[in-house]
Amino acid sequence: MTVTIFGKTPGWLDWYADPTQPAFQLPAGAVDAHCHVFGPGRVFPYAPERKYTPCDASKDQLFALRDHLGFARNVVVQATCHGADNGAMVDALRSSGGLARGVATVRPDITDDQLSDLHEAGVRGVRFNFVRRLVDAAPRDDLERVVERIAPLGWHVVIYFEAADLADLSDFILSIPVTVVVDHMGRPDVTKSADGSEFAQFLKLMRARPDLWCKVTCPERLSASGPPALDGERQPYRDVVPFARRVVEEFPDRVLWGTDWPHPNLTDHMPDDGLLVDFIPHIAPATDLQQRLLVDNPMRLYWPDAVSGAAG
Repeated sequence: MTVTIFGKTPGWLDWYADPTQPAFQLPAGAVDAHCHVFGPGRVFPYAPERKYTPCDASKDQLFALRDHLGFARNVVVQATCHGADNGAMVDALRSSGGLARGVATVRPDITDDQLSDLHEAGVRGVRFNFVRRLVDAAPRDDLERVVERIAPLGWHVVIYFEAADLADLSDFILSIPVTVVVDHMGRPDVTKSADGSEFAQFLKLMRARPDLWCKVTCPERLSASGPPALDGERQPYRDVVPFARRVVEEFPDRVLWGTDWPHPNLTDHMPDDGLLVDFIPHIAPATDLQQRLLVDNPMRLYWPDAVSGAAG
């Protein structure tokens, strides 16, 4: 366990405190569909079994970023540093006035009352994390039991893995009997070709399930070329663009985008969230693709009642 007793893990950066104003204007009703809250630790202590300690990143700071960037809503994803104590995430949802939904971490022994409370707060999914440096692997039987528990609520499963593990996980992903959302395009190796055999396996998985969604997120984690130079250039993370654009254009009704604020576990640079927003038109160049990526798709997945009400 590589954590400090007091303060964040050494070498990991704090989030960018003064993001620029994006040049790209988000469509009305845009949703930041992948972000987190951390603590504050004095109010919502971090899990004893965590493998890292983040800097505090509160709900108020998240909502301030939402307004600065021009988003209307958030989907707050439970982070591993809080374990299965969803208190900080649920507090953010309850404070959002209905403008946030959540993805929780739950254990198989969670009670019906606890599930009901999470649903009432705005939770609509659970996350399974297979990234070994972040979590210890959970038994597949436990994960299958969790799916059984959440299925009656209409929740989905968010799954986080790295490209090297896709072959071992494919059968499990295909067997999950509820909607599945893959984090960060399955973390492809962007030094390889987006037309190559490795990424082709991920695209094959997407084609195999019509209810498999993908977050085209976290270019700052995937990029080998890094952020733009400080010379006015606002096209960051060029090497990630072909991968994300391929997914957006082939599966336009099953893609989501989010900031991943406050960007935990980064050591080389901390992204400017304004520049991350400016990444969007490079992966979704057409207005209709931007509308689906940022508004229609996340609303359909996380606020279906609002969508059906508007349609009616």
